[in-house]
Amino acid sequence: MTATGTARYRLVGALCAAGGAMLFASKGIVAKFAYRHGVGFEALVVVRALLAAPLFWAFAFAREPAQVIRSTPIRGIATAAFAGVICYYGGALIDFYALTLIDASVERVLLFSYPAMVVAIGAVVQRRRPPARVVCVVALAWVGIFLAVGGFDAAVLNANLTGALCVLLAALSYAIYFLLGERWTREIGSGRFTLCAMTGAAAALAVHGAVRGAALALPAIDTVGWALLALLAVFCMFVPALLQAEGVRRIGAQRGALVSTAGPPTTLALAWLCFGERMSPLQLVGVALIVGGIFALGPALSRA
Repeated sequence: MTATGTARYRLVGALCAAGGAMLFASKGIVAKFAYRHGVGFEALVVVRALLAAPLFWAFAFAREPAQVIRSTPIRGIATAAFAGVICYYGGALIDFYALTLIDASVERVLLFSYPAMVVAIGAVVQRRRPPARVVCVVALAWVGIFLAVGGFDAAVLNANLTGALCVLLAALSYAIYFLLGERWTREIGSGRFTLCAMTGAAAALAVHGAVRGAALALPAIDTVGWALLALLAVFCMFVPALLQAEGVRRIGAQRGALVSTAGPPTTLALAWLCFGERMSPLQLVGVALIVGGIFALGPALSRA
């Protein structure tokens, strides 16, 4: 591949990662509207995944012959399914529960702590100590997290604490998904990795829905609620998951995490427009530290 071709290839990857981040960023806003129409967080996660699963299968068969899909290595299938269960089952349930406790803007900023987790986990796995500058930037990102959830305002901090801890657990699941995807999207392709991941998550959520049964309260959901669930399944799960996987395949997990800085500002703007959510000056400083810290990691991530 020529230098021009390589640059174009990476640019498309960066655009995919940024577009996926912006669409994922809107999920909290749509979820808040869905909660107002009788949709519980468990029902939202279960129905969203089951509606999206056929779309992933249709896309996979449209993109590749069935024989190619069947030839996917068992280890690749298992790894992708595991990543899907971790991120889109466990992580999603925790994350959407958190959205019942805290503002969508705070949730998205905290979820964006996953790039720092990607760096930390990568350093442990590779048994390579990050440069001092990287450690400092990651530390600043965590200071930003402290400020974003209320920091020195005890009332705001207490109000956000449980939800914030849930989102940080969800962010950890997202970081694991990113790192597993970096390796296996290059081996089996972004489409098949995403297909296996989402199928694994959908299967786990189908079991979850069957066990929980009446607790999902599906009959209580009105027409608008179902329309919002469909919107979440298509434009906040199916499309961004494909864009994210393709971005990671082209530019890697750490560079993909860097480009995903487009996510938090998108949520902040939408939360303000839709719900009038506003952050205090200190919380905005926290947002700036988190997003700015990821930008500052750029040179180090590019060498990773």
